[in-house]
Amino acid sequence: MVSYWIQLVTLSPWLNLMMSNCNFSGEIPSSLGNLTNLIGLRLQYNSLHGSIPQSISRLVNLEVLSLNDNNLSGTVEFELFLRLRKLFQLQLSRNNISLLTNPSTNSTFPKFRILCLEHCDLGEFPEFLRNQDQLEILVLAGNKIHGQVPKWMGNKSIETLMHLDLENNFLTGFNQLPVVLPYVNLEHLLLNDNLLQGVVPIPPPSIASYSISNNRLTGEIPHLICNRSLITKLDLSSNNLGGLVPQCLGNLSDSLTILDLQDNSFHGTIPETFSKGKQLRMIDFSQNQLQGRLPRSLANCTKLEAVKLGNNQIHDIFPSWLGILPELSILILRSNELYGTIESSDSNFDFPKLHIIDLSNNDLTGKLPSKHFQNWKAMQIVDDEQLKYMEEQKTVRAFPGEGAIVDNYVLSMTMMNKGMEMVYGKVSNLFIAIDLSRNRFEGEIPEVVGHLKGVNLLNLSHNFLTGPIPFTLANLTVLESLDLSQNKLSGVIPLQLMELTFLSHFNVSQNHLKGPIPHEKQFNTFNNSSFSENPELCGSPLSNKCENPENSMPPSSSHNSTNHNSEFSFEFGWKVVALGYGCGFVFGAVFGQIMITKKYDWFMKAFAIRQLGRRVNWRHCRN
Repeated sequence: MVSYWIQLVTLSPWLNLMMSNCNFSGEIPSSLGNLTNLIGLRLQYNSLHGSIPQSISRLVNLEVLSLNDNNLSGTVEFELFLRLRKLFQLQLSRNNISLLTNPSTNSTFPKFRILCLEHCDLGEFPEFLRNQDQLEILVLAGNKIHGQVPKWMGNKSIETLMHLDLENNFLTGFNQLPVVLPYVNLEHLLLNDNLLQGVVPIPPPSIASYSISNNRLTGEIPHLICNRSLITKLDLSSNNLGGLVPQCLGNLSDSLTILDLQDNSFHGTIPETFSKGKQLRMIDFSQNQLQGRLPRSLANCTKLEAVKLGNNQIHDIFPSWLGILPELSILILRSNELYGTIESSDSNFDFPKLHIIDLSNNDLTGKLPSKHFQNWKAMQIVDDEQLKYMEEQKTVRAFPGEGAIVDNYVLSMTMMNKGMEMVYGKVSNLFIAIDLSRNRFEGEIPEVVGHLKGVNLLNLSHNFLTGPIPFTLANLTVLESLDLSQNKLSGVIPLQLMELTFLSHFNVSQNHLKGPIPHEKQFNTFNNSSFSENPELCGSPLSNKCENPENSMPPSSSHNSTNHNSEFSFEFGWKVVALGYGCGFVFGAVFGQIMITKKYDWFMKAFAIRQLGRRVNWRHCRN
């Protein structure tokens, strides 16, 4: 296919060959070298394989060469590009090539402005960079570069460099660079996922995005960073930083959109410095040793979408006042010292866009927050929107016809799911979760929980909840994980829960439940641990057999189509429940009792009720 397009090009006066993102496969033909008038060759985002042909060195007028994001392989000598004296943009990133960059010292290279060599198997800083003084974008991410950033890097392209990406290597530090990095126009600096030690390198005042997460940095946050008034993203997460969170970070509240300090050793209180916070979208202080109250000034950050403060020592009541934030989607306060009851917000807003709330492992008391459940509107919708992730993308440089270089921040989180702690490297806009486990909630599970139809994960375990499991949980049609274990729940397991066809994790162990375990559909996949330590529960998978088989739950009609009575009783039973739910508790209680009688009585009473139902004023019920 590529050869076909090359033949067309030879018959035309085109000077640019733009074939990016065209789903091309095959090898790059060596005949490409005959197109000596080409000034631009863009073949990125395809499925090309094989080696880069040597004939490319004949394209002496070439200014742009983009071969990134293919399946090209083999060893590539960088001297291949020596004759391309006009070349200023070279993109070889994300292939399977091994780039050798040690040409003779007398070699003269083009003056690059854009050089992207991500995942090119580099083991050190290329020597030819010593002669590059016009670089605007330099990407060396995802290689095997060890040791320190060489001193000579601080003397190259200091007036022009705007984007420097050295992430995901094995760098240990900077060799005698000044306290403040010297690149006077640098806007994006990515140093994350290395082995950097020592204090935090200070970016220049021009910096807009600074990421140095997942290193081994120590000490405190330098106060000079507070003077970077243009900065929008500051990510210092997963280091060994400590001390107090500087009050002066409030100076950045007009510009910051991302502030990530998670997984360090900061202590003291969170500063009350977010008085403006006009742009702040995501804040993550989780996994530190922060104490005191939540800063009330967060209520001023009207664009906040995610607040992650879990795994600290915050001593406060539940922040209902955050319910005024119109965009807040994620609230994680797990493993702190929250106490008291959950009161409703006094504002006109009550978390209108909340998708994920994790208050697990605190000291919250009282009843479950029914008022909040009623007001969490975003959880009451089964969302059919397009899949997106909680992230922020900043375009560093757009290239017409060939995409862009993007500085990306992706929000991650940790939650208990399906009985284990799971790390979510990305957080989907379609994921809805409630975790109120390991507190001291008491009373019954409110039926209004059944209004939260979009919930995928519901964990109320390790509390002091009493009463029955509400059959309204069957309304949570996309529920995948339900954990009600280690409470004081009583009564039977509602048969209606068998209709939760997405349910893959179910745990009601260590309660006071009784009666037979449903034995159809996904309930056949749950093992003994899902039901253990309920002495009066019986039936498979427990060894405790039900003494009276007639008390076992009736099978579903889909598996007993030959038994007319059984089929009728089950189907009508669901209609009865729907009737009870629509017309009030009295009907529901009567009909719920009918569902646990013997099959013959079930059929006869159901038939009588059906006759009665024909005389019910349905218009009145709807009202």
